[in-house]
Amino acid sequence: MNGYAVVDLETTGLRPGGHDRVVEVGVVLLSPTGEVEDTWSTLVNPERDLGPQDVHGIRAADVLAAPTFADLAGTLTTLLRGRTFVAHNARFDAGFLTAAYLRVGHAVPLTAETTLCTLRWAGRLLPQAPRTLAGCCASVGVPLEHHHSALADATAAAGLLRHYLELAGLPRADVAPGLGAPGRWTPPWWETVAAAERAAWPAIPDGGARCVVRGNATEREVPFLSRLVDSLVAVPGSEAQTDYLALLDHALMDRVLSVREQQALVATAHDLAIDQPTAIALHRAYLRSLARAAIADGVVSAAEREDLHAVASLLDLDPAEVDGALDAEAGAGVPPPLDDAALAPTVEHFRLAPGDKVVFTGEMAEPREVWQARAAAAGLVPHPNVTKQVRLVVAADPDSLSGKARKAAGYGIPIVTEAAFGRMLAAALV
Repeated sequence: MNGYAVVDLETTGLRPGGHDRVVEVGVVLLSPTGEVEDTWSTLVNPERDLGPQDVHGIRAADVLAAPTFADLAGTLTTLLRGRTFVAHNARFDAGFLTAAYLRVGHAVPLTAETTLCTLRWAGRLLPQAPRTLAGCCASVGVPLEHHHSALADATAAAGLLRHYLELAGLPRADVAPGLGAPGRWTPPWWETVAAAERAAWPAIPDGGARCVVRGNATEREVPFLSRLVDSLVAVPGSEAQTDYLALLDHALMDRVLSVREQQALVATAHDLAIDQPTAIALHRAYLRSLARAAIADGVVSAAEREDLHAVASLLDLDPAEVDGALDAEAGAGVPPPLDDAALAPTVEHFRLAPGDKVVFTGEMAEPREVWQARAAAAGLVPHPNVTKQVRLVVAADPDSLSGKARKAAGYGIPIVTEAAFGRMLAAALV
């Protein structure tokens, strides 16, 4: 026997043959006796939005650098070939993998005859247990941590299979070298094992795709300012600075600097010959403009001060500069240090106006229809598709990989979270 490949997937939804895609794969390789031989896991770039992120907890920022299924198909095939495919609700996982392979031009032998389902066998071996993976594991004492993480769920399913093997009378030693050998123990699903070992898998070259795990975006996120060059020969004019400030204002509308927005700021600064010292001066000018707006009514509320501190942090400015900016705008102190080049541009803060088109994308906390109704009540025009005339895109995740989000980024249309859009409506910014 070649052993088992216990697999779990996280997906964008429930329809493998439709628009849904795999977003994470976890594989645990077991020996014929259920001992762990190896583990493997990676996020997968689905090339679309991530679906119910509240279920799987995967951020779009994490999958931006992840391999596509085409990139990892060869590696995964090497892991699965010759082994019995195992999953809890194997029909679901096998169905998604079959569809994923077909999209990259390969048919794989994942059928009812070659797959072992720990959910179906629970009906025979654990008749009193709940049918969910968590319920089955809890009933027999198999640990399940970080549920809805592919490798964690695959590890739990592997532990469940090990328990099934013991219930089926697995000897602690003297394991059969082959199925059906006289006097040797074989598992009750030996026909599935035999079919899986005979199954012919396609020859797919291993592309050497790098595995990407959850949290990788957090690990690699450094203040984008540190990625700007220290100095440049070219000195930008006020027009270049104005363009940079406009992009900065778009990026900071939701008080979140997504990975995509950080990349855009770094690329724009490079294209406009804005070096790090100039960018710092522009950031101070931007903070000053916000301080000016906050102090316009003569009172700076706690919420406004908190907002200024949030912006200063995102721009990698010292928190003390918030008080300096407020004092400067109030005429009560010496202005913060500003490069002369940063004084020229006027910051034009983004505003929505009645009649502006707004597009929504991704599975949000509230139904899309609710947001569309709120937008319409505020005089905005909910629009189904992204065109150059669209003013704003509201996304479940600011780094969304949906076609709408990618198109908006290409057009330079701001992308904000639904929470930020809600604040915009509540503050009557429209």
